[in-house]
Amino acid sequence: MSRKTGKKYSAASKQVERKAYPLEQAVPLVQKIKFAKFDETVELHLRLGVDPKHADQMVRGTVVLPNGLGKSKKVLVIASGDKQREAKEAGADLVGGDDMVAKIQNENWTDFDAVVATPDMMRSVGRLGKILGPRGLMPNPKTGTVTVDVAQAVKEVKMGKVEFRVDKTGVIHVPVGKVSFASDKLLENASTLLQAVVKAKPSAAKGKYVRSVTICSTMGPGVPLDVTPYNLKAV
Repeated sequence: MSRKTGKKYSAASKQVERKAYPLEQAVPLVQKIKFAKFDETVELHLRLGVDPKHADQMVRGTVVLPNGLGKSKKVLVIASGDKQREAKEAGADLVGGDDMVAKIQNENWTDFDAVVATPDMMRSVGRLGKILGPRGLMPNPKTGTVTVDVAQAVKEVKMGKVEFRVDKTGVIHVPVGKVSFASDKLLENASTLLQAVVKAKPSAAKGKYVRSVTICSTMGPGVPLDVTPYNLKAV
């Protein structure tokens, strides 16, 4: 990191007080202190009180952000027969069957943001785990990306559907929009995501579920959130 960038980061950091902010204050603050010349992504980082080594404490799910992510995702659909036609009509960017599986396998091709597959194609798609898995692109029934209703799946991804999944350290990292969004739209997206994570709390999780949450832009410093609302039993 250059000294110039370092000074900008330091100046931005000084505007963040050592306290936990309500989401309504944190969102406009993140937008105020951004300094990069490009339209940065706004991200949420949640540290949860779960042990992902245990299957009954895994936190995973999907949610459609009401205001999208600020860009249209490139969607690949791997299907056969009429399902390919349905996918194209729904707006899928790339559609194919075993030819697409071969292209990914032989060329290590991943020029897409999401993959939807029909159940009958999963025997072939399953061979792509080593390529798609590490990139978070592997279709999964739990996230609605393995389905016979390919049209609905494509539409949801295009509308701003995001997947969240706790990593091995107990942390979730997920984008919620762009700094250029109107504050109320960014706030609505972040709130929707937080509520989805709270609803996904596993019954085996004990003690404080949401331990800390930070919101930040791609290049900017983190702004800590007040996690009290997300640990109330009434939520």
